[in-house]
Amino acid sequence: MPKFPSREWVEEYSKKLNENPAYRDAGRTWEGDILFVVEKDQAFPKTVYIYLDLYHGECRRAEYYESAEQLPKAAYTYRGPYTNWRRLINREIDPIQGILTGKFKLEGPMMQIMRYTRAAKEMVNTATMVNTEL
Repeated sequence: MPKFPSREWVEEYSKKLNENPAYRDAGRTWEGDILFVVEKDQAFPKTVYIYLDLYHGECRRAEYYESAEQLPKAAYTYRGPYTNWRRLINREIDPIQGILTGKFKLEGPMMQIMRYTRAAKEMVNTATMVNTEL
């Protein structure tokens, strides 16, 4: 069982995204990569980064970084403290509501991403499919 966040978790998550027909359908016209920033807080000692290259309902590349050095430039950045990520994976926070309530911050063209709220929700649903140690 991979621990969140970790390289093993990112690999399993990418695999689950590519196996999920609901995500494939919701993201079928999406073009853009995203950087998830898991920020340190009282429950997690460091900030880590998850890069996803998403294209037409497929995750073409997924990487885990423990440093901001050499991060790929992403069209979007979704960031929040580890505790909120844990709550997101446990379905206690909706990804869009998380932005609206300030639990997460989103950087990038808002109008485009708001057209893909279903894809964002399917990404969270997919994260819950990974047998995760939190």
